[in-house]
Amino acid sequence: MIASINTSPPRRLISTCFAILLLLSVAACSKPGGVRILKLGHGLDTSHPVHEAMIFMADRLYEKSGGEMKIQVYPNQQLGSERELVELLQIGSLAMTKVSTAAMEGFAPEIKVLSQPYLFRDDAHQVKVLEGPIGKDLLSAGEKYWFKGLCFYDAGKRSFYTKNKPVETPEDIKGLKIRVMESPTAVRLIQSFGGSPTPVSFGELYTALQQGIVDGAENNPPSLLTSRHYEVCKFYSINEHTAVPDMMIVSTKVWERLSDEERQWLQEAADESATFQYKLWAESVEESMRILKEAGVQISYPDKAPFEKEAQKVYDALKVENPEMYALVEKIRNY
Repeated sequence: MIASINTSPPRRLISTCFAILLLLSVAACSKPGGVRILKLGHGLDTSHPVHEAMIFMADRLYEKSGGEMKIQVYPNQQLGSERELVELLQIGSLAMTKVSTAAMEGFAPEIKVLSQPYLFRDDAHQVKVLEGPIGKDLLSAGEKYWFKGLCFYDAGKRSFYTKNKPVETPEDIKGLKIRVMESPTAVRLIQSFGGSPTPVSFGELYTALQQGIVDGAENNPPSLLTSRHYEVCKFYSINEHTAVPDMMIVSTKVWERLSDEERQWLQEAADESATFQYKLWAESVEESMRILKEAGVQISYPDKAPFEKEAQKVYDALKVENPEMYALVEKIRNY
């Protein structure tokens, strides 16, 4: 006779896990000695311009609050991957994080619109949309999913970088394994070009490129530089297929614990950091391109028209599958 085995976790283990989560939750928005401390985790390197913007935000919040509020920044995935950080934030165990809006598709479907290819006419149009009523609505779209958007950060335009050959036309993508974020739109876009989309954590991408798990990826110049992916990928093709912004979000569980005055300080500090980051980003892109060229990266500027034509497949599918989202795309394009 075989004795039955109880596979459910012991009560003591459950209690311990609950206690840890409760402790983390308190630590995410603690107020020792009257100072409100907010923990902010993200996955970027400390040399990245978006990290610098977050440090700027932390400094401005401290100044505005007269030392009553502090943001502790944990870079380089110290507290987890992008998805893990959002999940921690949703349960209130982390106060804030920076996340690509592409990765937010699985958390707040409305934000999916910002991942669509060739959505904005130019930089001025993108800023106009994000700082206007459409952008405000998208920042608040996650509140029913336990996070609130504070501001957008410029994450530039995403282009392909590859190991063995440049991408001059969509034909060059066919048969290649291209790393994408956990974004259904990004997956569909690579498929429209004939490639094989392969989700890989950004922190694991360098090794994935080295080992041939993927043949290339797509990102903006500062991220290509600071990640050091250019050491493996020597071809960078500036087709700028998407302009997916970053987003600073705060846990609604944490936001609700703040006083009206604390909320105002935090929102103002975030807005000022966005303005600071836009300028910093433009300078960083120019500097990154210079360093990449000096490092021997072959930079090309393929005709965008063929890529736009193939990307239309994404919109054709969206029009059928999600008419409301397609209507928002049209609203943005005509704004």
